[in-house]
Amino acid sequence: MGTNPKNKGLGRGLGAIFELDSVELPEKKATASMMQEIEITAITPNPSQPRTLFDEETLNELANSIRTLGVITPITVKKEKGGKYTIISGERRWRASQIAGLAAIPAYVREVDDQTLIEMALVENIQRQDLNAIEVAQTLQRLIDECNLTQDVLASRVGKKRSTVANYMRLLRLPEEVQLAVREELITMGHAKALAAVEPREAQVALLRKVIKKHLSVRQTEELAAKAAHGKAVKAAPADEEFPESYGRLVEQLERFFTQDISIKKNNKGGGRIVIDFDNDEDIDRFIGQFEKLGR
Repeated sequence: MGTNPKNKGLGRGLGAIFELDSVELPEKKATASMMQEIEITAITPNPSQPRTLFDEETLNELANSIRTLGVITPITVKKEKGGKYTIISGERRWRASQIAGLAAIPAYVREVDDQTLIEMALVENIQRQDLNAIEVAQTLQRLIDECNLTQDVLASRVGKKRSTVANYMRLLRLPEEVQLAVREELITMGHAKALAAVEPREAQVALLRKVIKKHLSVRQTEELAAKAAHGKAVKAAPADEEFPESYGRLVEQLERFFTQDISIKKNNKGGGRIVIDFDNDEDIDRFIGQFEKLGR
């Protein structure tokens, strides 16, 4: 079960959302100046910036690029009192410029209130490419809580359908085990959405373990979730028994074709049985179809 390498950010970029070349924000005022060269020591990070961890290796790579080509995309800052500036977007470029030894950095200066500063920082965070679905959901929740936005307004700000925003919000109601699995990329958002349809929460966790153990696809997870929604109990993933490695390889090969539980029963004489669970005659028909595909 591989993770999806596609862009995990949402919708439009920060410039499109807040129209950095215009003079107005929805229900707020903001102005933009021409690009300026600002001393790096006069700039400080935004204390409301959701991003707190910066990979040292990638920062050094960016610093090497800046030494060669300079800062291609100016950062955006808010002017403070005493000739100081707070970063709205571009903290990574600012940090890399420090490593590169630059004394000044190109920046657009924005005049925004503190509430807009928080909102812009949060929306900018959503556009990052390396966010997992839980991080996106948490950032969206902060926008709702800290900026007093409804899901409808939020969806408009990030350029997505309200249903998409609602799907992210549902992830935050999943058990911690499921959220952790998304964070660690053991499952995708598609898997998590399927698990969200299962009740109660204990069944969600039981199905999660099965999904991870059997490397189920999103479609296979949806099939099991649908069965659970129709009253079929979700069995916990069977505990591993002490079998030769070849037994485990055989089960892994069979699990590529079946979402049902597969187990090996060994007797005292050295023989045994391979057991494939099924729920109804439709499962049998599906088995036949899988074997027919194998024979082609």
